[in-house]
Amino acid sequence: MRKGLSERNLGYLLILPALLLILVIAIYPVARSFYLSLYDIRLNDPTKLEPHSSYAIDVERYTDNQLLLASVMDQEIAQTEGEVEQRLSELRADLDNVQTVLEEDPAFQERFAEVDNLLLEGEEVPPELKRYTIQGDQADTVVAKIKEINGGLVDLNRQGFLDQGDRVVGLSNGLAETIIEPNFVGLHYYKKYLQDGRMWASLNNTLIFTVISVTLELILGLWIAMVINREFFGRGAVRAAVLIPWALPTAVAAMMWKFLFDGQNGIMAKIFESIGLIPDMGVLLTTKFWSMFAVIFADVWKTTPFMALLILAGLQTIPRNLYEAAEVDGASKVQQFFRITLPMLRTTILVALLFRTLDAFRVFDLIYVLTGGGPANATETISVYAYKTMFSQLNFGAGSALAVIVFFCVALISILFVRLLGRDLISDGR
Repeated sequence: MRKGLSERNLGYLLILPALLLILVIAIYPVARSFYLSLYDIRLNDPTKLEPHSSYAIDVERYTDNQLLLASVMDQEIAQTEGEVEQRLSELRADLDNVQTVLEEDPAFQERFAEVDNLLLEGEEVPPELKRYTIQGDQADTVVAKIKEINGGLVDLNRQGFLDQGDRVVGLSNGLAETIIEPNFVGLHYYKKYLQDGRMWASLNNTLIFTVISVTLELILGLWIAMVINREFFGRGAVRAAVLIPWALPTAVAAMMWKFLFDGQNGIMAKIFESIGLIPDMGVLLTTKFWSMFAVIFADVWKTTPFMALLILAGLQTIPRNLYEAAEVDGASKVQQFFRITLPMLRTTILVALLFRTLDAFRVFDLIYVLTGGGPANATETISVYAYKTMFSQLNFGAGSALAVIVFFCVALISILFVRLLGRDLISDGR
């Protein structure tokens, strides 16, 4: 019993490095993306550069605006009287109250003094000193008072009671903008994308691209594998030549096909028009249907050799005596294919389909270089949509949510194929 237990523990220790590697490489990026998807992170908005669940204040801008606004409000109070003077005095007292509430925190008081000295000396404020987190009652009071000050000054200026109205309102708005609100949005982006027509359209484009391209690659790859598996003169050269498209970098291949499909000078576009496959040279990259045809054609050309290579490896494992026995029994070539070749290749085909389906579902570089997702998002896959959201719109929160959606789709595909493979391996073992 002890021996069995020690062997099992030893087995766990042997697979522990692999589990840790999977955790670091696969699980952590997904967990990080999910975490970022819970926040409204935008690189084009200084207040949303990173996730934060609490209110914060931009100490540099607050210090600058608070002192200037206090000075200008004192000037306005000195030049007014009556109800306007009383209202301005109340707002001025609120501004002092904000400062008092903030300085109740010794850490903020020290930060404020340090930033104020740097500004007076004309030096740059380090990034680590700019933002200060405020929480609880302190945050509620500061936010409410600053909003009240801003609203009151804007209202007085609208009524024409301020002598330096534009300057006062400008400083007041600047003070309001020093408050950095929490950017935690929870599952908002997931709810949004479940109702987003563009997301569903990109997912539909992805499924169409995946199903058609992988099906064609399987059929052509099986045919090519059976051809190059036979004995003929120059078989080695043919095998090497077949792998050339797969060996090319995808971006290079996509750029090549972009020139070949060009509506004015593209050779392939001219050939397709000449044989009557397309109505006009210019439709391949400019219309919805033919642009999808173009990216599928390019992908099939690029990755069919990979499918053929995997199937060829499976064909090499089928014993020749099975075919010899079938010929003795009078089985035709078609019968041998369906009774021997396909059943023996079942596991190999499932593995090849798993690799190609996952790769096709995550397609990005081919489509991004060839069509950019156009025209009118006709070839935009979910990976391209996620890239545009994250890097073109600089919306990392929404882009991370799309990345997590892609992960779950890929995980579902993987689970389906793994179940099929497991069932197949069990049946083979029996």
